[in-house]
Amino acid sequence: MGLLRGRRDDEPQGRRFQMRQKLASIGDDFWIEDDGGERAFKVNGKAFRVRDTFVLEDLAGNEIARIQERKLSVRDKIAIERGGDTVATVHKALVGIRDRFAIDVEGGADLKAHGNIVDHEYEIERDGQTVANVSKRWFRVRDTYGVEVSPGEDAGLVLAIVVALESLTD
Repeated sequence: MGLLRGRRDDEPQGRRFQMRQKLASIGDDFWIEDDGGERAFKVNGKAFRVRDTFVLEDLAGNEIARIQERKLSVRDKIAIERGGDTVATVHKALVGIRDRFAIDVEGGADLKAHGNIVDHEYEIERDGQTVANVSKRWFRVRDTYGVEVSPGEDAGLVLAIVVALESLTD
C-alpha cells in the first residue's frame, strides 16, 4: 500500500500517482511516483529556454509529452505537445470566482479543472465525468499530493495537465 492511507470500498479504483507540491524550477528534474512509491514518470525541466518548458518522460527516457508556456497571448496558456503536435492547451477560464481552468483538447472533448488548484484539492472533468482527482489527503508525506487518474484515461496526458496547472499557479 506504500504511502497511501486506507481506501474506503466506495472510492474509485483508478491509478494514483504522487507529485511534489512545488514544481521544480526550470533546469530541475523530479520524479512522479506510483502509489507504491515506485518511480513512474520523470518531469525534466528544460534549462536555457525562452519559455517555461517541461518534458514528461517514461522510465526509459522516452518523451510522453512536452509542456510549454505560450507567450504573447492575452492570458497565460500552456500547450501540451506530443510528437510536435499540440494535443491540449491549458488556460484560466474567463468566468467564475473560484480557480477554474479550461483544457482545450485537440480532436477530443474538452476538459475543465475546478476546485482549489493552489492547495491541490481539485478535479478534472470531461462532460461532467471525473477524469482525475487531485488531493493532498491521500499521502502522509509533507509537500506532496496525489493524482488519481480514472480507469481508461490517458495517465500521461492527465499528468502533463497537472504539471501545466502547477506551472500556471506557481
